[in-house]
Amino acid sequence: MSFFTSEYDCKLDAKGRLALPAKVKAALPVASANELVLRRGFESCLVLYPMLEYKKIINRVRSLSEFNEDHRKFQRSFFRGNVDIELDGSGRINIPKRMMDFAALEKEVVVVGLGNRLEIWNPQLYEENLISDVSAYSKLAEKYLADD
Repeated sequence: MSFFTSEYDCKLDAKGRLALPAKVKAALPVASANELVLRRGFESCLVLYPMLEYKKIINRVRSLSEFNEDHRKFQRSFFRGNVDIELDGSGRINIPKRMMDFAALEKEVVVVGLGNRLEIWNPQLYEENLISDVSAYSKLAEKYLADD
């Protein structure tokens, strides 16, 4: 199982390629280290999954009923923004232009490890999506992590 943590300040090259940090590459599962899936996030970011982790999610999405209108709409939206990605020989991923536009990615990006996945952000949008109030952060930790 992959486990990603930390924030990394990275740069995209002129062709939209992102060199993954060494610690990220080291955390990729050996069996499928070069097989990744990049998808549009629920916020204005991109989400990068190792294929093994993505398959867990895709099975849940595929199990939704094709006869339910909400399920179909969700599946359509979910699958439309997914791209199979491979690391090149230099440990880079190529981010398609349409996905760069969706996440407002330019030269500077932030890569954030979130356990089983990574998010790729425009630095300004990333800051806007963080909890800046420590009291609010503490209350959320209590709400979601405290023992009942």
